Amino acid sequence: MESLLGFKLDFWDFATFAVLALLVLAGLISVVWLAGLPGRIAIQRKHPDAEAVQMMGYAGFLAAVPWIQAFIWAFKPTDIVDIRRFPAQEAKGIDEEIARLSGKPVEDAKAAPAPTQIPEAKSPGRDANKGS
Repeated sequence: MESLLGFKLDFWDFATFAVLALLVLAGLISVVWLAGLPGRIAIQRKHPDAEAVQMMGYAGFLAAVPWIQAFIWAFKPTDIVDIRRFPAQEAKGIDEEIARLSGKPVEDAKAAPAPTQIPEAKSPGRDANKGS
């Protein structure tokens, strides 16, 4: 190695490399943490579009403007207008989605109903007890 560099590497050179590697690692962790911040805020505030805010935070971080928009969107109060579900069902659906995004188990309030049995259809002209 000395012939390539023209000098011998000592302890302080290796310490410098280690500190630089730690700084790069800390920088990467900080970038990932900051990019995910809008999503974590949206999940904590039980935002109905938390997954979209989270994806926009990660995808828009390099361009900065979409990340800022996701950050604002995470704090925006939303009025849910969805005619497919009643308000109680919508609130339950949002809670299940937030639990899924948080990694918590989703609680099912009611068990699935038992399947109904369909009676076998008999042909009108034949009787099962009589021979053909």
